[in-house]
Amino acid sequence: MKTNLTILLILIFGINTLKATELTSIQKFDVKPGNSAAINKTNLQKAIDWASASGAALFVEPSDEPYYIDGGIILKKNVSLIGVHGPTPRGTTHPTKKQPVGSVFATTDRENPFITVESGTQIKGIQFWYPEQTIKDPAAIIPYKATIQVSQTSKAQGVYLSCLTFYGEYLAFDFNADRKNACELMTFEHCYGYPLSGEFIRMDYCYDVPRILHCHVNPATQRFIGGQYSRAVVDSVIAKKTFAYSINHTDNAQIIDIFTFGTYGGILLDGESYGQLTNFNFDCVAVGILKRGNNTKNRNWQIAQGSIIANTGEKVENIHPIIIEGQGHTSLSNVEAFSGGNGALTTVPENMSWDFLLVRGDKKLTVSVWGSRMRNYMADSPVTIENNQAIIYMEGCFDKDENLYNKTFN
Repeated sequence: MKTNLTILLILIFGINTLKATELTSIQKFDVKPGNSAAINKTNLQKAIDWASASGAALFVEPSDEPYYIDGGIILKKNVSLIGVHGPTPRGTTHPTKKQPVGSVFATTDRENPFITVESGTQIKGIQFWYPEQTIKDPAAIIPYKATIQVSQTSKAQGVYLSCLTFYGEYLAFDFNADRKNACELMTFEHCYGYPLSGEFIRMDYCYDVPRILHCHVNPATQRFIGGQYSRAVVDSVIAKKTFAYSINHTDNAQIIDIFTFGTYGGILLDGESYGQLTNFNFDCVAVGILKRGNNTKNRNWQIAQGSIIANTGEKVENIHPIIIEGQGHTSLSNVEAFSGGNGALTTVPENMSWDFLLVRGDKKLTVSVWGSRMRNYMADSPVTIENNQAIIYMEGCFDKDENLYNKTFN
């Protein structure tokens, strides 16, 4: 007869060949909910050190109380850290207390990133909780270090981060490496949170097909624990003028099905990046997409099937669903923009954006726009051109008056 743990693993992984012995509980290393954060950090690091040699997986046993752990943990090469959860976007709930239950790491460490990942590692099915973080008062926001950080001293390759939920984080994923220690093949999927820095995933010097898949940023993420973030807190996040997702120095990034609400920017596709962005929604932002490019060869992005609601964080003249600058090519297909009010944050009085697309700079760039609906903008034209070198082709689009908009600018 299979043990309860084996049955649980079958449910998590969808296979019946995985044996219970293939995961080792962190509690066997005396990482326990009743311990101090310092003791749990020391013992979890010992467990990781043990697992690194064999590529073992460590199981974060669910509990009605979280595992309090100090930051500064190194997830060394080959180790998997596995909990029981899919994403929990509104929080799991204790029967009598305002706190999450299950495979939960809690920290109050303000000095260190919580965990740094090396090559061939995996974190899956875990909740990260910052119980001292404010929900209501922007003046009391604690600027914690990143929850998960890429190694700053080695070339991390092949990191898999899945089914993770964050409560009270300041910066969820810091994957800004440098050229000397560039990382490769990072995968983020089914991750939920609301970073109070406005940055959920930032990535620099991540070569060879990084992937961001099915990720969701929303201030209601703690609704079942302590409540939704206040309007004042959301406004303060927007005021930081950061982007929920940012990509630079990447090769062929794949970004599919991402969402953000209540951040200044949706995504920054910076000057040394290229790839594909599909199926997205950037809701209540000042800028949905900022695309840059530093050469004409391969600083190109194909962007399709998305929606942008740009209505906050600036005076209306500075609110743009899409901004393109620099060099290279941008292809936009089936991308719509509209605006309106929302009680969860402060929107501009006009409840509009200025335009649909702003193109700026002084170097030649090209833009193709197909099948896009453009509405709720104030300017006479949906396109603002501040670059006389730009070539823009639009077909099958519709303006704010629902008139067909086929135009070429060159």
